[in-house]
Amino acid sequence: MTLNDTRNGGGARALQVLNTIRDPVILLDADNLIRFANLEAEYFFLSSSTHLEGRRIDDFLPFSSPLIALIGQVRQEGSPVNEYRVDLSSPRLGAERVVDIHVTPVPEEPGAMVIVFRERSMADKFDRQMTHRGAARSVTGLAAMLGHEIKNPLSGIRGAAQLLEVSANDEDKALTQLIRAETDRIVQLVDRMEVFSDERPVDREAVNIHIVLDRVEKIAKTGFAKHVRFSKAYDPSLPFVAGNQDQLIQVFLNLVKNAAEACAAADRPHIKLRTAYRPGVHLSIPGANERVSLPLEFSVEDNGPGVPEDIRMHMFDPFITTKPNGSGLGLALVAKIVGDHGGVIECDSAPSRTLFRILMPAAPRAMVPDAVSTETHEALT
Repeated sequence: MTLNDTRNGGGARALQVLNTIRDPVILLDADNLIRFANLEAEYFFLSSSTHLEGRRIDDFLPFSSPLIALIGQVRQEGSPVNEYRVDLSSPRLGAERVVDIHVTPVPEEPGAMVIVFRERSMADKFDRQMTHRGAARSVTGLAAMLGHEIKNPLSGIRGAAQLLEVSANDEDKALTQLIRAETDRIVQLVDRMEVFSDERPVDREAVNIHIVLDRVEKIAKTGFAKHVRFSKAYDPSLPFVAGNQDQLIQVFLNLVKNAAEACAAADRPHIKLRTAYRPGVHLSIPGANERVSLPLEFSVEDNGPGVPEDIRMHMFDPFITTKPNGSGLGLALVAKIVGDHGGVIECDSAPSRTLFRILMPAAPRAMVPDAVSTETHEALT
């Protein structure tokens, strides 16, 4: 689309396409005046298109913004430029506005250019997800070693304590019972870690995630979350997810249990369960020729105090926990299971609101049982 298109009202189809793009896009003329801004640009600059168009780009940027230098570089060289992690934070745009920027000249209009902004939040979350998976894999070898090198000696220690207990007096029996209890506790910890060494492919089927969430809610209400009010916002037309139902129950049971513990001290403890269809989310997986679509979104939200800022970046890593008696393996296991399913998990946290969001692929049509109506599933996948 050229400047003449925007001035003369042409290019209706081009405008429609640009407005569906989930990244902010603007068109500058040779005088650095904004001539077009798509809908995402309006959200990004916190201004309507009528307010943006005709104004200089400098008016919306922090003082001495590196974007101005990029614009000059593109005009001088006549070729596109990419710049990563550019900080555009300002009182006007808000804090933590770190973006990747692509600037390309418009050949038909000397001095004009198109600027695309890609906010780093989603990209960083995907990057962190890859880090979480790496951290989980680093525990795999340790778990396998512990199974052989720790559990076998512990079995001998426990057996010896049982033998001593037979002829021990009351005072010594208390010590032998302590030895047995502590060895059992260590064995349980090693058993939990051994899950990380399971590299077998996930046995998947078409799973109705709402059945999973309803079961988790029922378990929670009859046990650890009796004091919590639950609310649900489900998309009834959601396609099936390609997954293992037992493992998905374990994932959401862990998340709901954490949420219940987090909001226990709130005046009105509350957990929200949501499902939604979000087209347009794709992820490049190493070794895959195509970008993987992750349109299914499931979230667990609580009104607890939030995750401490110093552990947010590492909360899915093994042995990271805020609980006095926690092992730090719960969220690491969640991240591993989600990753094994080809999905990603992310967390947004602030005081009085913590939200865990899982993005996963839909089940292929061939996986959906014939007995189940698949009209909606086929329409969305």
